[in-house]
Amino acid sequence: MVLNLPNLLTLMRILAIPLFVGILYSPPEWLSYSDQNLFAAIVFTGAAITDWLDGYLARVLNQTSAFGAFLDPVADKLMVAAALIVLVDLGRIDAVIALIIIGREITISALREWMAQIGKSIRVSFLGKIKTVSQMAAIPLLLYHGKIGASLDSQVIGTWLIYLAAFLTLWSMVCYLRAAIPVVLKQT
Repeated sequence: MVLNLPNLLTLMRILAIPLFVGILYSPPEWLSYSDQNLFAAIVFTGAAITDWLDGYLARVLNQTSAFGAFLDPVADKLMVAAALIVLVDLGRIDAVIALIIIGREITISALREWMAQIGKSIRVSFLGKIKTVSQMAAIPLLLYHGKIGASLDSQVIGTWLIYLAAFLTLWSMVCYLRAAIPVVLKQT
């Protein structure tokens, strides 16, 4: 295992998962409801920023590694899955939204692994990147679950963004599967 700065940031992202989940389920004597939401949103946002930062640093510092390439997407998927499960439990999103997003991640990860085993690859699409941005914007807003300023409701904005993310999730999955079908048919 290569322990460099980018990989340490990725590991910190994984360690942030129990922190933001624990914050949301902490006793009210420790943190008020609004503080739970605020601190959980801050921790998740910080972890999401390290997702960009670890990749940037790996390239700039020339510290890319096979371990980092493996761990980074795992950390992303764990972080998003944990947040979605918590948001379902708190009644802030519908379970079907979480199932769509988590199911797509599992499906595409398995497809990428299989394609790699046969010497093929599927590139990350621009659509997938837009999906990730809308998802990473929606989740902190849904975790925050309060007013932003005098009139913006983070729950409403987050809900629209997570619906957009779910739609883009399905659309990008169809695009990935369409790209993989010819390869699958050749292998059978």
